Amino acid sequence: MKWTVQQLYSLRRKEILINETIDLDEIKQVDPQIRQISPVEISGKVTSSDSLITFQLRIKGVLTLPCSRTLEDVSLPFDIETKENYLMPDTYSYHSEDDEDVHIIEGDVIDLIPVIKEHILLAIPLQIYADDADKKGLQSGEDWELLTEETKQNRIDPRLADLAKFFDKQNEK
Repeated sequence: MKWTVQQLYSLRRKEILINETIDLDEIKQVDPQIRQISPVEISGKVTSSDSLITFQLRIKGVLTLPCSRTLEDVSLPFDIETKENYLMPDTYSYHSEDDEDVHIIEGDVIDLIPVIKEHILLAIPLQIYADDADKKGLQSGEDWELLTEETKQNRIDPRLADLAKFFDKQNEK
């Protein structure tokens, strides 16, 4: 997913179609929460004018992440559409510093892999749950236990059992 500035200069005012599948296993090192990533399908087009190169991309794939409740594997499909603008090196003087949506080409090569990784990482939700996470979630731990209305029993604290008997006797009178 790299293009040289010379390639793009020669293709000014022409449209290039992109249809590639790339392996991004190294993204697991950036975010250890990612357990697996399928090969990522990149499709779209590149258009260029005298001063601007525009990549319109569609990024599709599947991430495997841990469930927030059970830590089991959950598949998260992603389908991201993005538009990335790059400013040609000879037109820097026309660029406004306030324009955050434009990347300035540094060097002789445009590499889209970092941009693709960034969009994938931004698509990861803060919490993800398996379909059956409510049923399989942790039910107890140290000094705590999850009780539902069905499992809750009217238990009397043994330290207060005599007091409960006292009130039962008073209610009978």
